[in-house]
Amino acid sequence: MSNHLINEQSPYLRQHADNPVDWFPWNNAALEKARRENKPIFLSIGYATCHWCHVMAHESFEDTEVAETLNRGFVAIKVDREERPDIDHLYMTACQALTGQGGWPLSLFLTPEGKPFYAGTYFPKKGRFGMPGFLDILKKIAQLWETSPEKLLDAGNAVTRIIKQAGTDGPGGPIPPVEETLTHAYAALQNTFDAKHGGFGAAPKFPTPHHLTFLLRWYSEKHASPALKMVEKTLQAMRGGGIFDQIGYGFHRYSVDTSWHVPHFEKMLYDQALLMMAFAECYQVTGKPVYAGIIDETLTYLLRDMRHPDGGFFSAEDADSDGEEGRFYLWRPEEITSVLGRETGALICRFFDITKEGNFEAGMSIPRIPVPDAVFAEEAGIPLKELRALLQKAIKNLFEHRNTRNHPLKDDKILTSWNGLIIAALATASRATGHQAPLNAAKRCADFILASLKKGPRLSHRYRNGNVAVAGFLEDYAFFAWGLLELYESSLDASWLETCLQLTDTMIERFEDQPGGGFFFTGKDETSLFHRTREIYDGAIPSSNAVALSNLIRLGHLTGQSSYHEKAAALIRRFSSQVSSTPQGYTHFLGGLMASVAPYHEIIVTGNPAEKSVSRIITWLQRQFLPNTVILNYKPGDEILPELCPFLKSYPVKGRQPVVYICENRSCQKPVSTLEEVRQSLMAEQDR
Repeated sequence: MSNHLINEQSPYLRQHADNPVDWFPWNNAALEKARRENKPIFLSIGYATCHWCHVMAHESFEDTEVAETLNRGFVAIKVDREERPDIDHLYMTACQALTGQGGWPLSLFLTPEGKPFYAGTYFPKKGRFGMPGFLDILKKIAQLWETSPEKLLDAGNAVTRIIKQAGTDGPGGPIPPVEETLTHAYAALQNTFDAKHGGFGAAPKFPTPHHLTFLLRWYSEKHASPALKMVEKTLQAMRGGGIFDQIGYGFHRYSVDTSWHVPHFEKMLYDQALLMMAFAECYQVTGKPVYAGIIDETLTYLLRDMRHPDGGFFSAEDADSDGEEGRFYLWRPEEITSVLGRETGALICRFFDITKEGNFEAGMSIPRIPVPDAVFAEEAGIPLKELRALLQKAIKNLFEHRNTRNHPLKDDKILTSWNGLIIAALATASRATGHQAPLNAAKRCADFILASLKKGPRLSHRYRNGNVAVAGFLEDYAFFAWGLLELYESSLDASWLETCLQLTDTMIERFEDQPGGGFFFTGKDETSLFHRTREIYDGAIPSSNAVALSNLIRLGHLTGQSSYHEKAAALIRRFSSQVSSTPQGYTHFLGGLMASVAPYHEIIVTGNPAEKSVSRIITWLQRQFLPNTVILNYKPGDEILPELCPFLKSYPVKGRQPVVYICENRSCQKPVSTLEEVRQSLMAEQDR
């Protein structure tokens, strides 16, 4: 028999709809049942592609003994962390306060009022290796609730007080010296950089693309070549490692070792987005074709495997298939030779390190590239061009063969926030490479979100199978606005900027923390949680406050409206002391912090982009890495842009030839009209 999850749209919740546990989704009915029956709540938070969530489900939630104990003494609530990041943020904070750590599956015990008193992550059914057993925990808590409920209630009240107090530390004091904070972050990244393998820290090793984009900004500002070397080493090492799907493309979640060899095999949409952004910016900085190639590979994966027919992008692909983590991605040499033939197969096995012994488990190998193709070609005595053609054909054939295997689960819900990230990445990639395909994909995705997940001024968070649910969070507004900003700067279509401004104004109205500055994660009408959290730490994805900061600074320069800069300044005051203590944990925020103090340029190109002389200037500007710069194209007859950016009326369009104004905080140089003059003016600015 099914439980109360049977009518939910979340793939994760539906995975548990046939458990013998009497699961409820997080809703008023479940919370009221706990209060009415005076039972503690067991809250389980995970997501559809979480390997250890699957393990705990098989061991405990599919077990009748566990289910009987849970159903008798508790109200069991299951939450998809991706569908309800507000619940996840709050109770992850509680878990960290109680245990000093967190992760998924996230397992908490709450009072009937939702106050947490015990927490952990994965628990085996029965205790082992010093880890408590889930069944024993259930029985002990049920006994305590029966005999000494005041102890658990007091613990819940204490944890709640800690969480609330941590979130009410006022508007912040004096801003620590910005240069000192930025320098501290750069030094910390240098100290943790793995010079041999790229990346930061020890195993497990995560991509952390916002570290890389911060380092590119540091390089651009300080001309610090070590910063660029760290970025390039990391990007190239990931592309050659097992963390990249060498046969089907796309990046896995993280590496369990230091050399990017063995990944945790799930693929997340946000990783593709943020890494594509890093590759695009690195291509702008270096002009090296290898980075444009990796952008194309990632785009191939996204459009082939992760896009809804109407243009939105799905959330993730699971690590498991056939009940085994990574099975879909593993190879044996004999399978390779059966597809490619003995001679070609042997060469491809050497290239991708697929061995008889296996580079992963006994006899099984993860394709990776131990040496660059140019080095391999020289060692194998094959012309590089011939090797690349051979690889291209072999990968195509191996991909077609792999497609006959049982595929991992695809989490096909569409999230506004993550789609905002992919729009931003695609639009930036198009600007960097000059390719139209990423821009077209970004436009289709934005059109889908606007048609399906926006109603009036407000956004919803989740779409699946035509069903829209969950009021939008701060990350939905901030990330989608970021995507629209990049879309505007790539297409110079003012309608994207207009929508971005509308959503940003709604974000301020619904989420702003007054008088403290910054933004709450949930809207002002949220009532089901005991506390409204503020998100600032840059984890797997940038924090919503960090993205909001960058957006506000850019919009202030684009529109000339000082109110956006005032909101940005308040946000910096609110969080700067926290950020300055360990700035390497807030590297996306640091990008906004850097933009708030660095020379910031507005470049106004007047003229019709259909004219070759105008389009050449715009295209060249878009290909450059100019992080603290906004570009506006004021076209003849344009009625939208001057309304959004009233200062443009001071820059009249003159005839068919371009006139370019290069300004710093609205103080402009003498206008120029040729690409060479634009180049010289920008070089002079950079040399100042």
